[in-house]
Amino acid sequence: MVVSLFQHESIRTTEAKAKEARRLAEKLLTWGKRGDLHSRRLALRYLASAEVVKKVFDVLAPRFEDRDGGYTRIVKLDVRRGDAAPVVILELTEKSKELEEEKAARKAKKEARREAKRKAEEEAMAMEAAAEEEEEKE
Repeated sequence: MVVSLFQHESIRTTEAKAKEARRLAEKLLTWGKRGDLHSRRLALRYLASAEVVKKVFDVLAPRFEDRDGGYTRIVKLDVRRGDAAPVVILELTEKSKELEEEKAARKAKKEARREAKRKAEEEAMAMEAAAEEEEEKE
C-alpha cells in the first residue's frame, strides 16, 4: 500500500489501513531525507520495488527537505457501502510541481471551453433577437 502511495502520491483506502500505512510512509520519507546508503538499504527492506525507493530518495525526499514531519495527510470521505468502513484519502502533503502545473492547465482549458460556450450562446441569442426584430418590422 505504501508503494502505491509513493507511486501515485494519493490513495483511497480505509481509515485503519491509512493510519498504518502513514506510519511506514513517514519513516521511509525520513530515511529518504537522510539519503545515505544504510537508509536506502533499510527502505529496500520494506519496499519491494527498487524503482519506488529511487523515487523516494531522489524525488520525494528533496521535496520535504525543510519539513520535520507530517509528510502525509488523511482526508475523511465517507463510509463504504456494504460494511460501513470509514473511507479516506491518504496523500502526500507536498504536491509535485508537475501535478500542480497539470491541474492548472486543465483548469485553464476548462475555463476556455466555458468562455467559448458562453460567447457562442450570446451570439446565438443576438442572432435570434435580430431575427425577431426583422419579423416585427415586416
